[in-house]
Formats: sequence, C-alpha cells, structure tokens
Amino acid sequence: MATDGSSAGGAEPSVSLGDVTGSAFSIGGSNNTNTVRHGGAAAEAPTPQVLLDAVLELRAALVRVPRGEDRSALDAELDGVAEELETAREIRPGLAARLRAALERWAPLVESVSAATALAGLLTSLGG
Repeated sequence: MATDGSSAGGAEPSVSLGDVTGSAFSIGGSNNTNTVRHGGAAAEAPTPQVLLDAVLELRAALVRVPRGEDRSALDAELDGVAEELETAREIRPGLAARLRAALERWAPLVESVSAATALAGLLTSLGG
C-alpha cells in the first residue's frame, strides 16, 4: 500500500490513482465491492465480438476455480451466451441483464477473477 509520503510515524496510509479514462475497475472483495467507471462522454456500446471476447476470457479464467455445482452452472450460462454471440450482428436486448445477473448470482466464484471486472465494465456500457 502506498503512503502519503510523509515521514511522520502516524501518517495515514493512502492510495492514489492517476488518470483513469474509459476504464472500469473494482476495489474490494468478500461482498464489499466498489466499481467505478470513468468515461467522460458517453462511451460506445461494445460490439458482439468485444463482448464475446470478454465472456471467453472469463470462461478461460474460471479454469482455475475449483469445479462444483455452481461453477458448472456458470460455465453453462457463459457457454450459452458465447454461442449466441458467435453469430450475432448485434447484442440482443436482455443479454446484458442476463449476464449481469449471472455475475451477481455467482459473485463468490468470480469476485477474485479480473476478467469478471472487465466483463462487468462492458455490461455497464450496455446499460445492463
């Protein structure tokens, strides 16, 4: 953790983030998460291919998560979304909400996976 640079023994620790533009990041864990999205002007909605890439990246990252009933259900949900996005010309209404619900439902599985934060950022830009 960074400090404020003072040499006083009682200085409070602090964290400084520089310029964050057009990005999403999440800080926290164990059901204590703060997600911040900076974009200035309205960001363009991601294409189906960009969303597909994020879903596949999350799917690949989940390989490190122990197998269980919850992970199998999340895998199936992500596989279904990926299949739908593979041939899509546009993102079907409701898909972003469906993905967001899946991320929330299985938050304990994905809260430590950075690919989930990236996917959540894309979903935010879709309004889902």
